[in-house]
Amino acid sequence: MPITRRDMLLGGGLAGAAALARPALAQSAPIRLGWLAALTGPGSSAGIGFDRGVNFAVNEINAAGGAKGRKIELVTRDTQGDPTKCVNASVEMAQRLKVDAVWGPCNSGEALACTPILARAHVPQIHPCFVDTLIDTTKYPNAYRIACSNQQLGEASSKYVLEIMKVREIAIIGDTTGYGTSTVQAYAPTIKQMGGNIVYQALIEASQADLSADVIRMRDAGAKVIMPWSVNGGLLARLLNARAELGWDVPVVGHPALGSGEVKALLAKPANWEKVYLMGFRSCSFDEGGKLPQRTQNFVQRISGKINLADTSLWWVACGYDVANLIAKAVAESGGASADDIIKAWNGLTKYPGIYGDYTYTAQQHNGYPTDEIVLSAANSFRDGAFALAPGYG
Repeated sequence: MPITRRDMLLGGGLAGAAALARPALAQSAPIRLGWLAALTGPGSSAGIGFDRGVNFAVNEINAAGGAKGRKIELVTRDTQGDPTKCVNASVEMAQRLKVDAVWGPCNSGEALACTPILARAHVPQIHPCFVDTLIDTTKYPNAYRIACSNQQLGEASSKYVLEIMKVREIAIIGDTTGYGTSTVQAYAPTIKQMGGNIVYQALIEASQADLSADVIRMRDAGAKVIMPWSVNGGLLARLLNARAELGWDVPVVGHPALGSGEVKALLAKPANWEKVYLMGFRSCSFDEGGKLPQRTQNFVQRISGKINLADTSLWWVACGYDVANLIAKAVAESGGASADDIIKAWNGLTKYPGIYGDYTYTAQQHNGYPTDEIVLSAANSFRDGAFALAPGYG
């Protein structure tokens, strides 16, 4: 049957209509945010806090109409803190679910396994993991860090121990995960370069039930401070309990998880939290008058009655909240949610005012957290997810 001019016009009209419909559909389709969350397992305390923040933000953004009219769809997979499960979930998100961006994973051991996969798939990724090598704009041009790096934490914690506490004899330990191993390897040289003397160094299995022998070895080696690096609340609580059982009141300075609700719940007695100082952040710290920075205080008031802060860290919740808003901002500014749209938008951020921090990224720098916001906090001052500054700060 011959094709007439009328058929061509009708066909062209239908094709034109379809072409016009595609952008409209794309512009109204949800923004799919993949969330690699350790919601169960031994390192889940951080994942639960991050999860509360990102869910609250997504609901808030969607209730306000979304980003450029597009709602955010949160696609969550519980990795249980297992790198293998994280890799499988990353492949699923990149290949089958076709997410627009990925938030997470929660810890560096998982991120070391999945970041190369997401980089090859060109999926924008933003995570809170500390290991320095996770951010490399040549290897992983689509990966961004919302928290601080190990280098930043190492310098801040070492400076507090050596210059404010004026202690030189240090025991440094980590768990046997990718995070714990790499952190001890990174911090030991920093401590030595700054004038510290590492009298004891070890890696401990997170599942180890009794840490008494390890603590005795630290004490006998002459340690004047213990610096533990693990996100595992159970391991940290057992360390503090063993220290107390031995009647050794040596200070403990280390990972932010030292102040988590999980650690508090596992302490044999509240006094075991004394002389424990965790890495913290000015945005989530009380001043001498017991007040949070105004931006943070407004956020806490907004989530009051909706998010429980009694058993988590405020900075975890704030991080999750900021991530969803960074996604929404990228889509709203670019008008799209392609990988290139999101990456271009994030590379142009300058002191973006989040709750957890002010973020600045460029095409050459994907570490966005300001170093001067890193402080030490007193674990036993925990209140609603936040802490008072450790002794020695002006």
